Order: sequence, then C-alpha cells, then structure tokens
Amino acid sequence: MKPLAPSVHLAAVVGADPMPRTEVVKKLWEYIKANGLQDAANKRMINADIKLKPIFGKDQVSMFEMTKLVSAHLK
Repeated sequence: MKPLAPSVHLAAVVGADPMPRTEVVKKLWEYIKANGLQDAANKRMINADIKLKPIFGKDQVSMFEMTKLVSAHLK
C-alpha cells in the first residue's frame, strides 16, 4: 500500500510521516488502548478524547465507523 500523509489532527495521534493506511489504523489502536478509550460496556465503541474528537467529529464511534472517518484525514 502506498504511504499517505495524515492531516494535522491525525498527525497529532499517529505522527506526521506518510504511512500506509494499515499502519495508521494500527497506530490508532495502540493510542486507543494505551489511553483506555474503548467503552467498558461495549468494546466495539471508541470514546473520543481531546485528540480524537476533531478526527471523529463526535464523542463516540464504532470501530467500523472509525476506519471510514480516518480515511477522510489521509491524502
């Protein structure tokens, strides 16, 4: 997969270097798990913190919706 450049908001979470979409999602999951952002009752839901809110546009998204929203922040 070709490397894609993350937006400013996404770069704050995964880093500014261009990387394949798969690597971006992997780094996002590392961030989510390190900060305990998975919903305790439903692990498929991700709670947005101050860094993820500009990417998601809302307080909580499903893990499937997350990959769709992240695509809009890659060029």
